[in-house]
Amino acid sequence: MPTIAVLSDTHMPRGDRRLPDAAVAALNGAEHIIHAGDFSARSVLDELQRYGPPITAVHGNVDDAELRARLPETATLTMEGRTIAVVHDAGPAKGRLERLRRRFETADAVVFGHSHLPLHERAPDGFQIFNPGSPTERRRAPHRTIGLAHVDAHGISFELVIVG
Repeated sequence: MPTIAVLSDTHMPRGDRRLPDAAVAALNGAEHIIHAGDFSARSVLDELQRYGPPITAVHGNVDDAELRARLPETATLTMEGRTIAVVHDAGPAKGRLERLRRRFETADAVVFGHSHLPLHERAPDGFQIFNPGSPTERRRAPHRTIGLAHVDAHGISFELVIVG
């Protein structure tokens, strides 16, 4: 069962900020990496690429011009017959699940970021939305977090991992 490391809102470099060791361990153990935007600088994308797994990424609202030119606003990853769409800002909380279902109608799940608040919701038909929070800047969240997605022919399961 392939494992995908799911990140968003790394906001680096900033001072001595770095990815927590637990996040690095998850990246090293993953078959793929998803980043839902707000790297801040291309050096962060370059750092993630050094871990080895392929990366599916979108730009966020604080990403520099180089990243905004290089990365799309939305992306999709299909693995084991399952499709995960990726977007940075999923809009207001009210109606988010239904709105993303309509926007990405062929996806099994949508990964997003922006709020720094971890979230996992599932619709009655199995469609899911997942925000991994932030591994570096928790803001109002209780912990710094990333996500793991486990994908097989039966579906996608998401797991929130506290990294600091």
